[in-house]
Amino acid sequence: MKKLKLLLKQIDGKSYKGYKQIQGSYSFSSYQLKIEYVQGDPFAAPSKIRIQVPNKIKPILPEWKETKKRKVYTEDVIARKVADVLNHTRPNVRGSGKSGIVSIDRPQQEILERTAVSIDGDHTTVCLTVGLPANGRRINGKEADKLFFTVLPNVIKESVLSIKDDEIWEFVHLADQHDAILAKMKEENFISFIADDSILPRASGISDRPMKGAVPFQSPEENRITIDVPHRDEPLTGMGIHKGIVLIAGGGYHGKSTLLNAIERGVYPHIKGDGREYVLTDPTAVKVRAEDGRQVTNVDISPFIKNLPGGADTAKFSTENASGSTSQAANVIEALEAGAETLLIDEDTSATNFMIRDERMQELVVQEKEPITPFIDKIRSLRGELDVSTILVMGGSGDYFTEADDVIMMDQYVPYNVTERAKEIAERYPSQRQKLSASFGDLPSRHYKHASIQPRKGKKEKVQAKGKTSILMGASEITLDGVEQLVDASQTRVIADLLMHLYKKGALKKQQSLSQLLDEIERQFDQDGLASIAPFKDQHPGELARPRRFEIAAALNRIRTAKVEDIR
Repeated sequence: MKKLKLLLKQIDGKSYKGYKQIQGSYSFSSYQLKIEYVQGDPFAAPSKIRIQVPNKIKPILPEWKETKKRKVYTEDVIARKVADVLNHTRPNVRGSGKSGIVSIDRPQQEILERTAVSIDGDHTTVCLTVGLPANGRRINGKEADKLFFTVLPNVIKESVLSIKDDEIWEFVHLADQHDAILAKMKEENFISFIADDSILPRASGISDRPMKGAVPFQSPEENRITIDVPHRDEPLTGMGIHKGIVLIAGGGYHGKSTLLNAIERGVYPHIKGDGREYVLTDPTAVKVRAEDGRQVTNVDISPFIKNLPGGADTAKFSTENASGSTSQAANVIEALEAGAETLLIDEDTSATNFMIRDERMQELVVQEKEPITPFIDKIRSLRGELDVSTILVMGGSGDYFTEADDVIMMDQYVPYNVTERAKEIAERYPSQRQKLSASFGDLPSRHYKHASIQPRKGKKEKVQAKGKTSILMGASEITLDGVEQLVDASQTRVIADLLMHLYKKGALKKQQSLSQLLDEIERQFDQDGLASIAPFKDQHPGELARPRRFEIAAALNRIRTAKVEDIR
């Protein structure tokens, strides 16, 4: 502490680059401060520090990290506590540029594995970004003293040192409950569970918080199941969705897409109070949609599209500007290739000609002239041959009644099981459309070559995330707007770091399929943590959150410079 105080006094008023002298480690009374990266300018990205609180100062019970999930939830609640204190703290540290900023990678509604807080070893590590104070471009040592000796100690005192054991136990118990629900789902072949009294609607299109005054979810009796979960006086009840083909129908604005959105976000656990804390979905479920204009590289879309005008080979289909139907076909195949066992589809974001073609259109445009085999003709073979389930929102075509195992109708946000009625209607009004190809066909096994990742722009090599839906790689951009289950910008940062890691390590030089590559990446995350793929091993990158394999695959599949070969 004394050394840091003296340094700040010595460099006061000097050029801002003088802050480089304070890089290092300092012992405070209740924690160790490590200043790991010092910004070169007050207007540049803030500096990075980590604070390590020994377990003898803030005990971390062994039970809190007894399982991987318990550990992740414990780290999450501590990060939230720090974020809440920072949100209510007015540092009053003056200066130019980003002087006095103190922030943490704040968790949102989802509970994700992050690097913001770690309880590894014999201490709790908190990673923060701070703006070192300046007057113009000169060091403001007095304000820096206030930052390091007043603001930061108070933040740690009010968060890490003040968090109650009961607050942590609440998250640990939630981890156990989520494990119990997922175990029951796997045992009983459910692909999603929506608890009674869940609040599914969100506050607005730009807020992921629960809507006030929304209709609580209540399961139809036909779908209601009971799950015994730990740390509750009573079991949970709610709607269990079995493996198979599930149709969500209903009128416009009655909650069809709201239900599907909750299901698609259920691949991630949510905090208590979110309204969806007991909405869980098969972790391999992938939302697929039409994505006009996306890059497609050497994807076998022949199960859906063949005999294109001009003779393009749809078994090795590539385009820089995919149409609605070709992009959705590619999205389905790529999801399956990455290991998806459940597909989530909403007619609102689908290409109509990909989803359905009725008998009148079949009569007008004969099969020899129509290259597209619509999804309705493949949905049953997906289930039978590949054991892939589908949850589909469809309010515009009753032809899916025949294919569905279960039909749920939303009426003013209340679900009803109308399977029997839908089947009766299908029998009363039999479809006249011609059923096309019964077999689904083979899935690709593609290998991404080393030359796919091209991070060089001029003399520099760089891969950088820009928000949640964009990655700049060298001179090109990877656009992820259509990847709807990417929920946090920190996941995108991991993907960007991962691309550079794969390039630097030459990992793509190995002849392996995309699925094998994703398996390898997940093993590395499990064994070595997210920081293992960060560019600087001696720094603790505190703004990373774990993406699923499917979002990693989606980024690879959207690289415009990709070089891909099918190695089946």
